[in-house]
Amino acid sequence: MVEQRRVAVEKRRTAVEQRTVAPARRRGLADEVADSIRDAVFAGTYPPGAQLREVELAAALDVSRGPVREALLRLEREGLVRTSWHRGATVTTLSADDVAELDSLRGALDRLAVEQLVAHASDADLDAVADAADRIGRTSDEHAMVGHDIAFHDAVYAASHHRRLQDAWRAVRSQVHLYLLTRIGHSTDDYLAHVPDEHRALAAALRARDADTALDLFAAHRRHAFEVLTAGDAERRP
Repeated sequence: MVEQRRVAVEKRRTAVEQRTVAPARRRGLADEVADSIRDAVFAGTYPPGAQLREVELAAALDVSRGPVREALLRLEREGLVRTSWHRGATVTTLSADDVAELDSLRGALDRLAVEQLVAHASDADLDAVADAADRIGRTSDEHAMVGHDIAFHDAVYAASHHRRLQDAWRAVRSQVHLYLLTRIGHSTDDYLAHVPDEHRALAAALRARDADTALDLFAAHRRHAFEVLTAGDAERRP
């Protein structure tokens, strides 16, 4: 009887382990597919509103439709993709409400990030922020510049040494990236002309641990982007 129980327990343990391992392999492939689709969106291959067809993506990535379907669900949870019964999956097009909510949320997160950075950042952290700001000005490609813009904010949040704040930033990071892609869709020249200097000024204020100046600059930085986006919406209204 004891031996039978031992065998039964071992079988249950083996079954649990097998159920645990198999989904992990599928998640790994779906993650790779999600990374590829996300990178293509960020590179401008699929602009806001573009359709993401499972069959075409599966063929391009040389995978079955299953991992593509899972990847699109993950990107939907990030806010990068939206699905509807009549159109399928498309790259998210930000509404006026989306723009306003992302702007206000970034304001709240930025304030805490600056306060925490000033209090806790090391000199190495501030060097990383300054380096990220410098990289923004080294490209004239708008999509590459948006990537460097996001990397600058990554460095700021990392320098805060506030784990839950970093988690909150990562939760909206893709949507903020999409926000900036939408901005360059409205005005590429404006973005290329202003963003490098704005970030150098931000990095200098953070280097000086001048929270008041940094917060004013972050607010102006967000306001400029918001005005570009909302001005474009106003022009389209009858």
